[in-house]
Amino acid sequence: MGVNFTVSNKDTVKGSDVLFLAVKPPIIPFILDEVGPDIEARHIVVSCAAGVTISSIEKAFTALDALADGGVKMGLPRRLAVRLGAQALLGAAKMLLESEQHPGQLKDNVCSPGGATIHALHFLESGGFRSLLINAVEASCIRTRELQHLADQEKISPAAIKKTLLDKVKLESPSLSLASASKVSLFTNKSPSSKKN
Repeated sequence: MGVNFTVSNKDTVKGSDVLFLAVKPPIIPFILDEVGPDIEARHIVVSCAAGVTISSIEKAFTALDALADGGVKMGLPRRLAVRLGAQALLGAAKMLLESEQHPGQLKDNVCSPGGATIHALHFLESGGFRSLLINAVEASCIRTRELQHLADQEKISPAAIKKTLLDKVKLESPSLSLASASKVSLFTNKSPSSKKN
């Protein structure tokens, strides 16, 4: 699948353009302390602990899956439908980032009068597409705040969380020394013993 694992968060940052901080909120400061100096302007950092994840990667995957289903319904092989949907999302994102135009303006630019695109958009709007996305972001934010509140109530110190993580790694890989256990990548959630070639 082309996935490379690393046991170093710093190496992960140096070899990546998009970084997903998929750890619990109290652990974020440890990660940022470690990798902060290596983050450059080219990096896109997506925190799954944030109140609002602007990238909304899970929504993009869901939309892509639905687009692929539509392609299959209309006769495309699944693999091709997924690739076409992914290219459409990639192209739209690239166009937005490079043009710096408002998304609404870009949408207007690709809608020909009486064309297929405006008909598809009308169908999406009649089903409440935009409202569903807004509601999904809101639901995610509310739940994140609830989880943060629960974590705050536990009053577990960040040092205790870090020690618990290291203890867990040592239990899963008894042969690891403390020095090597402290290098576990919290980006990949893999210990050195689970590294795959």
